[in-house]
Amino acid sequence: MVCLDVDGTIVDFDGHMYPEVRSEILNVMDAGHHVLIATGRAFHATLPVIRDVGLHSGYSVCSNGGVSLRLDPELEEGFEIVARSTFDPSSVLETLRNRIPTAKFAIEDVDGRYLSIERFQDFSFGVRAAGVTFEELQETTAVRLVVFSQGASTREFASAIESLGLQGVTYSVGYNNAWLDVAGAGVTKASGLEALRQILHVDEADTVAIGDGFNDVEMLQWAQRGVAMGQAPREVKQIADEITGTVHDGGLATLLRTLL
Repeated sequence: MVCLDVDGTIVDFDGHMYPEVRSEILNVMDAGHHVLIATGRAFHATLPVIRDVGLHSGYSVCSNGGVSLRLDPELEEGFEIVARSTFDPSSVLETLRNRIPTAKFAIEDVDGRYLSIERFQDFSFGVRAAGVTFEELQETTAVRLVVFSQGASTREFASAIESLGLQGVTYSVGYNNAWLDVAGAGVTKASGLEALRQILHVDEADTVAIGDGFNDVEMLQWAQRGVAMGQAPREVKQIADEITGTVHDGGLATLLRTLL
């Protein structure tokens, strides 16, 4: 079971996938391994990567574990949602607005729509966010809450989030911008992958995960072999079992060749 992060792992930060990366993913699939994408992106933004890679069957984890997909070419859309985790974002939104007044917010709801305030839009949504009021956001059942602030550095943002002591949710801070992803309590890429591991009847010893961000930490710890990309922050590298090359060096392709 080979679990791959997308941004900074499969594709670079311009969304480009190197040919050798695609080739080695296909080789690993041909060798009989289960290849699963595990990303913070919403499923709308994950599907183009799935298709670009050449995955037509199997499973993928989106929204940092909030949504799991089953891929099947026999289905009308080529996929179905098999699991979705939700939470009530109202108290977290209120807390964050009071602590970080410059923050912008967006929510992925149970229907896969994105609702946002202040024209907040990001490529990871995969669909255009609909503008709503802050009060409407508070009343929405959320799969994923995204928080962005241009008024703080990444370190300042992380420090502010840590000081809040958020309860009943799981969160991860971006490492190259003031960005926060919030999910339901205990919901991570690892929790989504563990559920799929059991469905696929894969032994715990036969799990590999590769990623580069703070939202990959639980996944790298969960896998028998957790691999950090070369450009990952120091804190991510410290919890990994090993480190491969950077995304620009084709680090994922280098790692995948060791599985053949």
